[in-house]
Amino acid sequence: MLASNSPRRRQLLALGNWAFSVKVVDIDETPLADELPKNYVLRLAQAKALAVSEKTFPENIIIGSDTTVVDGDSILGKPNDARNAESMLKQLRGRTHQVYTGIALYRVQDGKMLTELSITDVLMRNYSNEEITAYIDTGDPMDKAGAYAIQHPEFNPVASKQGCYAGVMGLPMCHVLRALQKFDISPATDVPAACQSVLNFHCQVSPAILRGEA
Repeated sequence: MLASNSPRRRQLLALGNWAFSVKVVDIDETPLADELPKNYVLRLAQAKALAVSEKTFPENIIIGSDTTVVDGDSILGKPNDARNAESMLKQLRGRTHQVYTGIALYRVQDGKMLTELSITDVLMRNYSNEEITAYIDTGDPMDKAGAYAIQHPEFNPVASKQGCYAGVMGLPMCHVLRALQKFDISPATDVPAACQSVLNFHCQVSPAILRGEA
């Protein structure tokens, strides 16, 4: 079961050809005082998984995930409004930031919880103010951490990255695969190949992640 209302996470999890259902969760995503980005995303991922644990069958495994954009000491969540989105995009423009995605897999029958963390360095291109305005007018930034989607075909905000593309989208599939294998669950397809094919990119970190080296 996927504890998320994100269509991007549903798209990514479907790459494994697992049978899964989706449960929308609504939790408080306010960072705690002085909370580190790693602790923040892992806490929320676990909270999302646990939020639906009493509403499902014992044989289910629940996947929770949370993504945030980190610029220096600032945690950038989803924008509150268009002005906030504009501020975030101008702050990130032409600079490198990090995208943290935490995932939590909770096995209901015995209460076992596994967590994984994906961190990707993202360099934004030097887009114009006019491009920012046009992108905000599409409405796309409003449900995205940092007010952008790496995969948006028109805005195309990212110049380069080092790390997991799917992690920036919200669900690092090789980390999911690695965790599920600890529960003796394997995919019905080649997840890394499917991920690269669907997202149209060449992944350089997948082998290291699957070997447990990243």
